[in-house]
Amino acid sequence: MGDVKRRRIDELAARAGQVPEGEGGVSLTRSAFRRLRRDPVAIIGAVIVVTFLLVALFAPWLAPRDPLAQTLLSQIRPGLIPGSQEGFPLGVDNLGRDLLSRLIYGSRQSLMIGVVSTVLGVAAGMALGIIAGAFGGWVDTVVMRFVDILLSIPGLLMAISISVLLGQNQYALMIAIAVTQVPIFARLLRGSMLVQRGSDYALAARALGIRKRRIVFGHVLPNSLSPVIVQATLSLATAIIEAAALSFLGLGDPDLARPEWGAMLANAQAFLSVRPELAVYPALCIIVVALGFTLLGESLREALDPKFRR
Repeated sequence: MGDVKRRRIDELAARAGQVPEGEGGVSLTRSAFRRLRRDPVAIIGAVIVVTFLLVALFAPWLAPRDPLAQTLLSQIRPGLIPGSQEGFPLGVDNLGRDLLSRLIYGSRQSLMIGVVSTVLGVAAGMALGIIAGAFGGWVDTVVMRFVDILLSIPGLLMAISISVLLGQNQYALMIAIAVTQVPIFARLLRGSMLVQRGSDYALAARALGIRKRRIVFGHVLPNSLSPVIVQATLSLATAIIEAAALSFLGLGDPDLARPEWGAMLANAQAFLSVRPELAVYPALCIIVVALGFTLLGESLREALDPKFRR
């Protein structure tokens, strides 16, 4: 009899993740994927993101030269930085290093910082959201007041403060960006879990005496993750922009020779009158990649949001 009750609860929980109308009972995930394949905005975003990932992963094979080699240093003169020429499609920087190779290798730094900081932010935010959404009561009040305090501080200001306190290194940079994302994921998951806690399958499970842990982790949490996944995609774009901003302010990687888009943008400020392309190329990389993650995230949100179902 107990197994029959559990199966009934599982069926009710599964229905919470299905599209009830016009999709023939197809799961929400499969229905969302079908809509994404027909959405040109999602396709453009996915192409940009996949291209960025491939460039970052295969940078050693795609870069035509060593990004640290000062190959054309002898041609650098005051007021003269060589532009595009044979073997150097985008020219060189102020130290004679191949600009294209540095942009390609810079994508690896941006990818690592963006992914690690977002994963840390998601993990910590989900932990707080689960605690608040599962227990409720005074626990929910305490956690949410802490989250409100974090939200009251401007994100970039908080990231700068944490970076200064922890020192100038990549780990401090990733932790600083992750902390700014924690309250967003905590509040998002908590709200989603509160909605799911009041659904039919959760009420039926409590009426049948099923343990709270099984209800939370077996049914409520899995059905609450869709908005978190969407926000994680959007947060990757924010993380890349914030990493570039902190590097631009001198709070990023202390190794200035290591290519990173934000650091390249900051270094180019002194040479804007000589060769503005040194700032234009890394800025375009940041803009295009952030746009790709934003387009993909917005398309995911529309595909998974019930208000947009047809």
